[in-house]
Amino acid sequence: VGQASSLPEGVEAGVLNDDAQPHLARYASFQRNAFVALNTALLTTGAFVRVARGALVELPIQLVHIMTGGQADSLAHAQPRSLITIGASAQCTIVESYVGTPGAYFTNAVTEIVVGEGAVVDHYKVQQESSDAFHVATMHASLGRSANFSSHSIALGGRLVRNDANVTLSEGTEATLNGLYIVNGTQHIDNHTEIDHAKPHGTSHELYKGILDGKATAVFNGRIIVRKDAQKTDSKQTNKNLVLSDEAVINTKPELQIFADDVRCTHGATIGQLDEEALFYLQSRGIERAQARSLLTYAFAQDILDRVKVQSIKDQLEKVLFEKFHEHAA
Repeated sequence: VGQASSLPEGVEAGVLNDDAQPHLARYASFQRNAFVALNTALLTTGAFVRVARGALVELPIQLVHIMTGGQADSLAHAQPRSLITIGASAQCTIVESYVGTPGAYFTNAVTEIVVGEGAVVDHYKVQQESSDAFHVATMHASLGRSANFSSHSIALGGRLVRNDANVTLSEGTEATLNGLYIVNGTQHIDNHTEIDHAKPHGTSHELYKGILDGKATAVFNGRIIVRKDAQKTDSKQTNKNLVLSDEAVINTKPELQIFADDVRCTHGATIGQLDEEALFYLQSRGIERAQARSLLTYAFAQDILDRVKVQSIKDQLEKVLFEKFHEHAA
């Protein structure tokens, strides 16, 4: 976390302190999640970011977690903890980056985000750890009345990965969850999301896309909960997967739990391969088949990248994906 003197006006950042106590461990449930319980039990310090009421923060606030193989000897060092509180009517962008040195190590991260009434928050999580790493992460956002919150999860690295993304909406809240996961070889990734409409007039949108190759496996489990009093809820969830090999496997399970009677909720999941007609069209224009596969795969991922509003992140991801798919086509 940057030095206080270098931060924009209205932003405080540092380690967890007494000011964090009213919110720390109040949202990410250690009662229901064993990995959150482990992180909480070993909690000694962590990152604390506070955005003041009404602050308009133009530059992204970035938290970078750098993991190394040597940290595997210390379980406590493998438990990144972050608490981010955004005051009412504030606007900001939060970026969480997870990178690591080559080798095997374990990351168990927990991030709690508290969004005040009427605040606008754009959140990104970019995971590019070692291909031998084990990565488990939980993000829980508690959203105030009429808040607007969007979270984008990009998972590119890791041998065994699990991402839990949970949001609790209040009255008139709008929430968006987007995700992109790309796995090959023998990688495995789980994405579990939960959107909890606790109050009326909430709106949520969710789009997760996966690309699988080799013998990779993945799981998407998306749950939407509409509480009894959450009338006038409008929620849409979509999971789309592109399977590039005969041995890759994706299991997708969208869920709706609706306890109110005046709602509009939809969900859907698709699993498919590259369109042979599109491949033929590109080949008829002089593009080799391997390059055509790469272009169509990149286009599938581009839909998520177009939703990234931070240009530096978008440029970085486009470069990584272009190189990744170019290598695959070579």
